[in-house]
Amino acid sequence: MFLGVDLGTSGIKIVLTNTDGEIIDSASSSFDVSRPHPLWSEQNPQDWWTGFCEAMDILSKKQPLEKVQAIGLAGQMHGATLLDTQQNIIRPAILWNDGRCEAECKALEKLVPEVQKITGNIVMPGFTAPKLLWVKNHEADNFAKVDKVLLPKDYLRYLMTGDFASDMSDAAGTMWLDVSSRQWHAGLLAACGLSEANMPKLYEGSEITGNLSADVAARWNMQTVPVVAGGGDNAAGAVGVGIVKPGQAMLSLGTSGVYFAVTDGFKANPESAVHSFCHALPNTWHLMSVMLSAASCLQWYAESIAQKPVAELLKELDEADIDIANAPIFLPYLSGERTPHNNPMATGSFFGLTHSTDQASLTHSVLEGVSFAFADGIECLHNSGVDADEITLIGGGAKSVYWRQLLADVLNRSVNYRKGGDVGPGLGAARLAQIAIDTDKKLEQICPQPDLEAVFEPNNTNAILYAKRREKFKQLYKQLAPLF
Repeated sequence: MFLGVDLGTSGIKIVLTNTDGEIIDSASSSFDVSRPHPLWSEQNPQDWWTGFCEAMDILSKKQPLEKVQAIGLAGQMHGATLLDTQQNIIRPAILWNDGRCEAECKALEKLVPEVQKITGNIVMPGFTAPKLLWVKNHEADNFAKVDKVLLPKDYLRYLMTGDFASDMSDAAGTMWLDVSSRQWHAGLLAACGLSEANMPKLYEGSEITGNLSADVAARWNMQTVPVVAGGGDNAAGAVGVGIVKPGQAMLSLGTSGVYFAVTDGFKANPESAVHSFCHALPNTWHLMSVMLSAASCLQWYAESIAQKPVAELLKELDEADIDIANAPIFLPYLSGERTPHNNPMATGSFFGLTHSTDQASLTHSVLEGVSFAFADGIECLHNSGVDADEITLIGGGAKSVYWRQLLADVLNRSVNYRKGGDVGPGLGAARLAQIAIDTDKKLEQICPQPDLEAVFEPNNTNAILYAKRREKFKQLYKQLAPLF
């Protein structure tokens, strides 16, 4: 058996698989995000470990974890987790959707003019490097204590194994990695007042970084099994649904929204705020368009506006007869935006409210607005010279049949939903663990695409209607951008 750990933004999920790659069981635990100031988004790293332990406690009561052969890690990218020389947490981790460091992004672009060529990306507030510059500029005492900078999943790794290690896909999102050569870049680190000594050692996603410590293993009656490098959530999610070769792409409807396409070698298009990162597999890269608020928009709407569970809203939507042409238009920029706008100051809004607007129409508008933003990002990525033979949907939001069809209509192309598509990065992490152990098996054997559950073809009438509404959506952003 293999264990895949997915450290998300809203919670942690642990997946247990057998040697055939099938999911045997899973367990999860949730935690909160702190937003103490506008644009800020933070978490206490201790909450990650508490959540991991809670989920492991649940799983260990159901399954014989002593049979686990290896563990893989996946997690939310870009988070700055700062440790001092005693490995104590210096301050709350600054998360991927934190937008406070726009000035530091501009500063880093000036300090290292070739940064886009080195990393394949525009420096954005979500990335790790400008976060450290912000700490240096605004919290000098904290910065002076920094001994190690770890990404979220790699802090869990440290507590599990005592090792400071990371993988190429997660490290690519720091803006300290030379993405083409897959190694730390001394000049980018120096520009942030850091050196390679402050960084974890780099591994490919399927390489072993260490072993589970005896104390941790004993808690759940496990062996001191190998722990592999794993991957950033998006790369691990791609591995989990067999997106490992050029021509394959996935659309992830998680807290954030990601369109992920495997590329033939290192490619970049930073001008359109498309991300270029290493994949979690050796000698493999990918392009991504990223929106900061996807399924989290629906969660926000459910909790703050409708004050009903998401499942209840989606059921209501399935049964409603929506007047699409006259429904409000929703801008989903609740945490700013990356692709294609690279605008941390962007905010969300409903446009076109009338007395006839009901709850189901608003729910539809939220899903539609997120889908339009996806379409913007996908268009930019395809304009980079990379297209996809097929698109696979994953993520919690993909559970909604209504949303799957809506995406097919908005994108005006077929989308595939595969069995286990709601599991995502945890499954990929388990598969990366298996690759490290089952060395006799081919990649395609360990990372097949899951069985196809449904194909959603665009409805031509709706596709035409959504194309018109998307133009209005794009114009709304342009009109409102100066006011953000």
